[in-house]
Amino acid sequence: MSSSRWVIALGWQKRLRLTNIRMASQAFFFAAFLLATWATWTSRLAGYPVSRFLEIDPLVLLSTALATGYVYRFLGWAVLVLGITFLFGRVFCNWLCPYGTLHQLVGWLFNIRKHKDRWQSNQYRRLYTLKYSLLAVFLIMASLGALQIGLLDPICLMYRSVATAFAPASDMLLDGAVRNLPSEILPMALIDTLKFAPGVEQRIFVGSFWIGAFLLLLVGMNLVVPRFFCRVLCPLGALLGLFSRHSIFRINRDVHKCTDCNLCLTRCEGAADPHAQVRLSECFACMNCIDDCPEDALRYTAFGLDTKQVVPGTELGRRRFVFAGLLGLLAYPLTKGNGVNTDKNYSPLLIRPPGSVEESDFLRKCIKCDQCINVCPTNVLQPGTFREAGFEGLWTPVMNFNIGHCQLKCNLCSEVCPTGAIRRITVEEKLGRGKFADAGPISLGTAFFDVGRCLPHAMQIPCVVCEEVCPVSPKAIQTQDEEVKDVFGRIVVLNKPFMVPDLCIGCGICQKECPVTDSRAVYVTPVGETRSANRRLLLKKRQPVDAK
Repeated sequence: MSSSRWVIALGWQKRLRLTNIRMASQAFFFAAFLLATWATWTSRLAGYPVSRFLEIDPLVLLSTALATGYVYRFLGWAVLVLGITFLFGRVFCNWLCPYGTLHQLVGWLFNIRKHKDRWQSNQYRRLYTLKYSLLAVFLIMASLGALQIGLLDPICLMYRSVATAFAPASDMLLDGAVRNLPSEILPMALIDTLKFAPGVEQRIFVGSFWIGAFLLLLVGMNLVVPRFFCRVLCPLGALLGLFSRHSIFRINRDVHKCTDCNLCLTRCEGAADPHAQVRLSECFACMNCIDDCPEDALRYTAFGLDTKQVVPGTELGRRRFVFAGLLGLLAYPLTKGNGVNTDKNYSPLLIRPPGSVEESDFLRKCIKCDQCINVCPTNVLQPGTFREAGFEGLWTPVMNFNIGHCQLKCNLCSEVCPTGAIRRITVEEKLGRGKFADAGPISLGTAFFDVGRCLPHAMQIPCVVCEEVCPVSPKAIQTQDEEVKDVFGRIVVLNKPFMVPDLCIGCGICQKECPVTDSRAVYVTPVGETRSANRRLLLKKRQPVDAK
């Protein structure tokens, strides 16, 4: 072979290294995740599987199955990831997971450690067993009916952070660029294409600062411990680690070739100790150790495996496992006993999206991914805070009618929910039309008046805004006309509004449009919502008397 052909062959060999293939896979799936989040908008959705990352999450599959007793819709796709893990180990963590890619990217950008420090930082520590304890806590709570995996599941965490913190910030910066740059340089059509929410001036999300800060904290911890979240906290990684103990393909170390130079520790993402006995449950199959080994002592293979050079299991220990179990058992009553979202004591601010199942069932299914919040065109859906939903309902979707209202012909939130917390409904069912006419429209709650703040009732100022915007027919807000002499001696006709609870569907447009903007004179609470018979307002809805 000529020298030029030899150089070309070496060039192709370098390009086809497993690490390069892995980086291409990471770039593809990270871009696919951002594309799915970007496509989760009313004008782009078009039936695309924008929630597929959540649906292939094995932790979502297992925890929701434990909590509800069945597997919802497309969650069975997660079995494919488990099969891949049985074959190739924890490749999901470093080949597919967008959150893992984010952590690796940040670690690479800010890795200024010297070689010796890198070796030490990438050695295994007992601290890394914490994720297995957290997994046990979450699964025990799920089996008892308290689903909290969304707090730390990496896919849920990534969706929530991008939807409520990164996407609005990105759109805000793009809008700022439009204001400061000529349209010839940055056309408005291009900006609308790039924005996560095109055509919207600005989306706001209550508590998004803390969601974004939580993400930044976890990502920033990479400067202290490389891949901190993946190694220490990630419950999905712990679950996949348990399944990868007996993977067919794995890293194999040839002790006859190894010179104990420890160079394989330089870029080990999982702290799997490739220089000694490889820890199968911790190995991300990043392939960095293979590239860094100068003696070709490491291979990723299914043949000729040295079983003495691996540690298949974890070092959780019996005492830690028992402690994690007790913690999970204790966390369940502490979470459920808080009592802010029960039928006996629920917050008047806890209004769920249309199609939501009964509250206790909702909390057994919702994984706090906030996909429904991302797709909502009016920004009415918000991540729940302690004020509305307590700890158990933290970051679950609630409706804030001070910000927006629920559009009558919109059912997008039910289209993207991956777990059935918001069941799939049609517009006909939502409006109570066609075959759903007997059941009537879905009610989110009931509107009430604070007559002490209402302009006609308390201030002798004519106002009919709430009655005018009420979208149902016949209108749920009606008026009683009263002619009075105001303080300035003028005769005015006051159209004093009152609510007809039999007709109100709790859409919230009256609260959104009320001119008393600090604390609205008309407001919606969840009482009377369709999904719960225990929260009804009327024993029986009244019907108009037939004219004779």
